Amino acid sequence: MTLFSSRLRKNPARRVGARRPPTLTCSFQKSLQCCMAEGVKHFYDRLASNYHLIFEDWDASMKRQAAALGAILERECGVPGALRILDCACGIGTQTLGLASLGFTVTACDLSPASVERTRVEAAKRRLNVQLFVADMLDLTEIPDSDFDAVMCMDNALPHLESDEQLFQAATQIRRKLRAGATFMGSIRDYDSLVQERPAVQGPAFYSDQGSRRIVHQVWDWSDERRYAFHLYITREVQGGWETQHYVSNYRAVLREEFSRILRAAGFVGCRWILTAESGFYQPIVLAKANSIP
Repeated sequence: MTLFSSRLRKNPARRVGARRPPTLTCSFQKSLQCCMAEGVKHFYDRLASNYHLIFEDWDASMKRQAAALGAILERECGVPGALRILDCACGIGTQTLGLASLGFTVTACDLSPASVERTRVEAAKRRLNVQLFVADMLDLTEIPDSDFDAVMCMDNALPHLESDEQLFQAATQIRRKLRAGATFMGSIRDYDSLVQERPAVQGPAFYSDQGSRRIVHQVWDWSDERRYAFHLYITREVQGGWETQHYVSNYRAVLREEFSRILRAAGFVGCRWILTAESGFYQPIVLAKANSIP
């Protein structure tokens, strides 16, 4: 039983004389949360200039993902021109830019200043109007608006969070940015299957850049049945040899029903999952509606 799930139940009467379990002070919890966020921010700040290299063709992937996600948003929310979307973990803009190019009005944020700046540069190149902020999904108060038609959080961003409590905090922040009846859309890896397999390696994938070769692979170093250190290697052929960039972050495997339960507790209804075969997107997608009472 997680701390989060126990908190949802009514607390049973304490046995007389029972010792209270140790608790973290609020200030220590905030300090720990800041340290974890700094680790993730550092990972994406370092990766921002090279993030596009994990794709064979970033622009083609952007268009393909936008087509899949745009169709879902139209079905759930309405026509693109009338919709206001918040991407609360935009990275370098893979989904933000693709959806903006389809006519959606997109506001985007990320906890990584370097990623937000990269999105700004890429939007300007494409003459796309995207409002951008540096903000962590655990605290979206930097975003002035709070009546979006949809909030999205794609690319397995949510499992960077260390606990169910943090997932609940993020879900609550997201709910506060949505009008009643609006849509949350997120994606995570298929951890329901992956926790059984616990793969150690993904890839390698071999790409070519104007005659120079590029190799991308991942190493997953599992510390227990749910947590793993994620090692990303990008190796490029350069004049006279090869050059490798190595990036490290941490993930916690989140199961679909676990996250659905957290969304319901945070004020969402109608949670459902769409798998790749149906959506055309490369990860399972969760959809949920904001309840009329936040």
